Amino acid sequence: MSLESDAPGAWAPPFLLYLGDAADDLAAKTARGLAQFRPQWCAGQFRGPQCRTTVGLPDMDFVHAHAAGVRTLVIGLASAGGRLSPTMVDDIVAALAAGLDVASGLHERLAAHPTIAAAAQRHGRRLFEVRMPPPELPVGTGRKREGRRLLTVGTDCSTGKMVTALILEAALRARGVPADFRATGQTGILIAGRGIAIDALVADFISGGVEALSPARDDGGWDVIEGQGSLFHASFAGVALGLLHGAQPDALVLCHTPGRQHMRGLPHMAPPDLAITLEANLAAARLTNPRVQAVGIALNTSALSDAGALRLCRDTEQAFALPTCDPLRHGATTIIDKVLACCPG
Repeated sequence: MSLESDAPGAWAPPFLLYLGDAADDLAAKTARGLAQFRPQWCAGQFRGPQCRTTVGLPDMDFVHAHAAGVRTLVIGLASAGGRLSPTMVDDIVAALAAGLDVASGLHERLAAHPTIAAAAQRHGRRLFEVRMPPPELPVGTGRKREGRRLLTVGTDCSTGKMVTALILEAALRARGVPADFRATGQTGILIAGRGIAIDALVADFISGGVEALSPARDDGGWDVIEGQGSLFHASFAGVALGLLHGAQPDALVLCHTPGRQHMRGLPHMAPPDLAITLEANLAAARLTNPRVQAVGIALNTSALSDAGALRLCRDTEQAFALPTCDPLRHGATTIIDKVLACCPG
């Protein structure tokens, strides 16, 4: 997969990115990911009256977006349970009436909502469910399969696991190493145009879904698998564990956002210690790959100054004896060096 030229899935660009009444930057991470990694597909953004963020694209309403050539409204706000609010339903109906198709990464199915389904039929528009899992996935087996795999894991949700995976894929390709980003969440799937939404699978099939997503490969390359959740997040530890087992990772990169006072969405739970998190992920991964290795730490330093970011990366690197960087700020050269040294072709 190329970061510049891959075509998306059935949903067709140009896109209008739905921010709605997003309360903060993280709530609009799907729109932000598309604007960052697929800017050529994104024509504008739609913001509601209570929206508190932007992805820097022109503001458009649905009628003007259609007139400007937009084909699909993309909805992927982060919300508890991935549910449609009444305002979102009204907006989707208005977009369909204006002539736009709608692609949604939410757990709640567009086609299952009678008002939305009726509007789509009335206006002859299409509804795309990004989180629709493929049929007849097997359960995981843990059998060794050929190829090399890197999995991004995190101390919490929304710590940069997808962004880190995309940057690592691009960095491997820049070294002439075959590499493929394997998307496991709504944003990654919209960016890649393919993937499996792991959190939409029945629990018994999570590891099997990852095995299907990252099959055997014999070209000496890498699958760079997007992580989800965290072993230390009370809501989403299950999907993180299933990913560790199904990925059979040769390499782990730990992603972390410094400065958080509590786990995302859980104000009563403090973030875990980095060392404890890293060892817990390695221990869980050893079930299906006893030779797994930690190859780096990726920090989201967006809240820090340049000097503060460099200082924190240096201190963390010294404490863990692992290459540490903010991939968006500094690139991923040192982590790739470690990957290729630990797991030569």
